[in-house]
Amino acid sequence: MTETRIIDASDPASQKKVVKEAVDLLSAGEVVALPTETVYGLGADALNADAVAKVFAAKERPGFDPLIVHVGSYEQVDEVAEVPDNLREVVNKLMKAFWPGPLTLVLPKKDCVPDIVTSGLPTVAVRMSGHPIMKAVVRGLGNPIAAPSANRFGRISPTSASAVEKELGGRILAIVDGGACREGLESTIVRPEAGEKKPILHLLRAGPVTKELLQRFGKVERPKKSRSNEAPEAPGQLASHYAPTTPLRLLKSPDEFNPEEGRKYALLSYCGSEKAGFIDAHDWEIVEELSPGNGKLAEAAVRLFFVLRKLDESGVDEIIAEPVSETGLGVAIMDRLRRASVR
Repeated sequence: MTETRIIDASDPASQKKVVKEAVDLLSAGEVVALPTETVYGLGADALNADAVAKVFAAKERPGFDPLIVHVGSYEQVDEVAEVPDNLREVVNKLMKAFWPGPLTLVLPKKDCVPDIVTSGLPTVAVRMSGHPIMKAVVRGLGNPIAAPSANRFGRISPTSASAVEKELGGRILAIVDGGACREGLESTIVRPEAGEKKPILHLLRAGPVTKELLQRFGKVERPKKSRSNEAPEAPGQLASHYAPTTPLRLLKSPDEFNPEEGRKYALLSYCGSEKAGFIDAHDWEIVEELSPGNGKLAEAAVRLFFVLRKLDESGVDEIIAEPVSETGLGVAIMDRLRRASVR
């Protein structure tokens, strides 16, 4: 078993040293867990197929699920992607509006990107992280970094270094501890396409950059649900994903809940409001709230994976989740809850 080292990046005075350590490991073909503003990513040199293979091995990730490639500049996009002339304007606008930040663009890939990164697809998913550590490491390496979430495949995404250690401790050499992630949900993924009157933005994964924000740049469309045997065209599209080991059930109303005698249940509540009816529906073993007392979607998004992990470790037999409003960030939260509830 590999000894996993935690590299503390909390002291600004030592960040240059931390970045150099991470860059040295990546340059040597190793993988390193790195903080981003969304969730922690397990990074490897995106142009080194052998290094990327270590990401798949550590995560036990199937080869048909493509990775996101993190770049350090707008110019680096053209190193890995072939942006068509008819999409250049909208791509530039999206990058200017949301980068660095939690937006991933799916674009035609260049031959230098190994097929293992894109799972053999002709496209590559690209984004520029807003986290200072990730940005500095990408720029220090000089190559883009392929970095899916730093957890075992299909499990709860990690938003702290300690969560990464629980998931991948003993499987990777190092975790850079950059503190808690400020967004808490994985990036929004969009595939732009030329349209007759204005660009079409295919929303492949909901995230912090909401549909309402994207509508300024084109017509936003959600893809039709793919069949279970179809390979995804972007990360995070599989039916079962982001899941705790404890079964989770997402209910529309408390009337749907019929507890079985002898089983222990936990409640994942939106804000702890009695009006929703879930709080008083059962004598819960534990209740965790996404936005305690407030009902703020931004807070709920940040806390989602942290709270899910806490409930998963509580020893209950099943987690019952109440819904949130599917507006703005609520769309992404409900997307994660639905995928977490699929068995």
